[in-house]
Amino acid sequence: MSKQKSQSLAFIALLVGNLALACGPFLVRTSGVGPVAAGFWRLALALPFLWAIAWMFRQPVHWPRAKLTIAVLAAAFFFAADLAAWHAGILLTKLGNATLFGNISSFFFAAWGLWLARKWPTSIQALALSLAALGCGLLMWGSAELSAENLRGDLLAALAGLLYTGYLILVERTRGELQPLPLLFLASLFGAAMLLPAAITAGEQIFPENWAGLFALALCSQVIGQGLLVYALGHVPPLVVGVAMLTQPALSALLGWIYYGETLTGRDFAGAAMIVAALILVRLKQKGGAALHEPAVAPN
Repeated sequence: MSKQKSQSLAFIALLVGNLALACGPFLVRTSGVGPVAAGFWRLALALPFLWAIAWMFRQPVHWPRAKLTIAVLAAAFFFAADLAAWHAGILLTKLGNATLFGNISSFFFAAWGLWLARKWPTSIQALALSLAALGCGLLMWGSAELSAENLRGDLLAALAGLLYTGYLILVERTRGELQPLPLLFLASLFGAAMLLPAAITAGEQIFPENWAGLFALALCSQVIGQGLLVYALGHVPPLVVGVAMLTQPALSALLGWIYYGETLTGRDFAGAAMIVAALILVRLKQKGGAALHEPAVAPN
């Protein structure tokens, strides 16, 4: 497969993965268990599917060398802490709020990519980031209610976004040495082992009355969403990943509007349009220069 075709396929995977991840807040609300327990089941129920898919794609799960195992453990810790904080925040605020604040990692991850490249953003990159920031601002203004009632949920979601940045950085670095499916399986395994005792200690309901919501959460968010995201991280640079992740708040706000009557205004639609425009811009080539979607690490 040519390099350009591989990158285009990874970009499509990135978009589909973000679409699946945007359904996460809605599925957490319908899981029927506590927020930390929902994170545990999201990871645990995904494990047999990830193992089977890894076998099908000839990426057998194996125990990596010691240094790499420590990196995966660290990534799993950040991811488990992110899920615990984010799921708790989802239950305390609107879907649009939770996804918006949970995705502040988009800006930090994009900034980390530029720092890694040791250069200032180009004019097109700066315009894309500015449009994305303005779009998020409009979404926050239109759908996020910064009030005492949901302040705790907003803060938990923002904390989750910071933790998710650490996870993305570690996964992006690890993807240079470990194939995506074994990496995701191990991170999910370690993360589940961390979340179960935390859920029990918190006194949460562990087992649901209906398993459909938890299986949907595991398949949609972990197998499809995280699976495609981890794959894309080996081919797409942090800037593009960061901007693409900003599509999630718009999609989650739409679900909140459909299922919970969380109102969408003209500002919300304008904000979503700006994020889409930013996504298009980061796919363009600089005049006389390289494409903005060169991979940050060598793909496997």
